Amino acid sequence: MKLRIVNIVGARPNFMKMAPLMAEYRKHPRQFDPVLVHTGQHYDANMSKLFFEQLHLPEPDVYLGIGSGTHAEQTAKVMIEMEKLLATTPCDLVVVVGDVNSTMAAAIVAAKLCIPVAHVEAGLRSGDRTMPEEINRLITDALSDYCFTTSADANENLRREGVSRKKIFFVGNVMIDTLLRLKDEAMKSPIRPPGQYGFVTLHRPSNVDTKETLREILAALEVVNKDLPLVFPVHPRTAARIKGFGLRSSLKPIEPVGYLDALCLLAGATMVLTDSGGVQEETTALGVPCLTIRKNTERPVTVTEGTNTLVGTSRARIVSEAKNILAGRGKRGRVPKFWDGRAAERIVQCLLEHPPKK
Repeated sequence: MKLRIVNIVGARPNFMKMAPLMAEYRKHPRQFDPVLVHTGQHYDANMSKLFFEQLHLPEPDVYLGIGSGTHAEQTAKVMIEMEKLLATTPCDLVVVVGDVNSTMAAAIVAAKLCIPVAHVEAGLRSGDRTMPEEINRLITDALSDYCFTTSADANENLRREGVSRKKIFFVGNVMIDTLLRLKDEAMKSPIRPPGQYGFVTLHRPSNVDTKETLREILAALEVVNKDLPLVFPVHPRTAARIKGFGLRSSLKPIEPVGYLDALCLLAGATMVLTDSGGVQEETTALGVPCLTIRKNTERPVTVTEGTNTLVGTSRARIVSEAKNILAGRGKRGRVPKFWDGRAAERIVQCLLEHPPKK
C-alpha cells in the first residue's frame, strides 16, 4: 500500500530542502503518494514561482495563502488551515523542513491529530532562544517521530534533549543535494561580474531592525567594498529598514535574485558576508570563505569543519577578518560527512525500511 505523505513548505529556504525529496519520491511511484502543501508564509508570488521553476519543484497540490503577520498570527493561521486540510486529507506522515513558522505549526497540528511527523534538518541549535527559529526547532523536534539530521552535533543535541536514538537518523544535508544538482546550470548565469568580488546577504531581524547595529554593519561593508567590490542583493526587509532609519550608504545594492543566480554568485565569490543559515552551509560545500555576521550559529559544523567564521556585528572585526581573507588567510575547510548529494535518497530509504505507524 502506498504511503501518502503530506510535505510542507512555507518560505524560500524550504523550497531548496524539499525539491530533492519530491524528486526522490517520484523514483518510487508504487510506494509513495506525495502531496505538496505551500502555506504561503512567503508571499512574494513572483519570487516563489521563480524558485519553484528553477528548482524543478512540482506545482503545489495545495496553496494555503497564509501571508504575512506577527509570529503568533502566522503560526495560528497555518494551524487553522492545516487542521482543515489534514481533517479532509488522510495521510500516513507529515514531513516538515527547516525552522520557519510553518514548520512548527504543521508539526503541532499533525501531532495533535496523531499523525506521525518527520523533521528534515532536525537537531540544529544556536543556544539562543531570542531567535524565533530556535523555538520552532525545539518544538518541532520534540514532536517528531523521525529526526533527519545534517551533522553529528545535531545528533548530540537531540540525544541531550532526551530524544530517543531510534528517532534520530543521520542522513546528510538536502540543501547540498540541490546545490550539487543545479551548480552546473547555475554557472551558466550571466549575473556574475568580471574579476574578484564579494557576495553579501543581510536580512536577520537582530541585524537590520536596530538602527545602530545596521549602521555598524553597513559601515563595515563600505570599508570592505573599497578593497573588494560587493554584490549585495537587498532583502525587502533590509531595504525598508535602511530607508526607514534614514541611513546612507555608498553600496550599490541589486534586486533580490533567484536561486540559480544566487548560487552562481556564491560559487564565484572571493568571500561571502552573510547572516543566513543556509548560506553558511552552501559556502562550506563550495569551499568559499564565509564571514557570518552573527554572534552564534545553529550550524557549528560550518565553523569547525567548513569555511565559516563567526564575526559578530562589530565593524572592526568584520573588516579585520575580511582583510585576512583578501591576504590569502581565509579558511579552507572541508565538506562534512554525507554532504554528498544523496541525503534525500537516504531519507526515502529510511521511510521504506521504517514506515510510519499511526
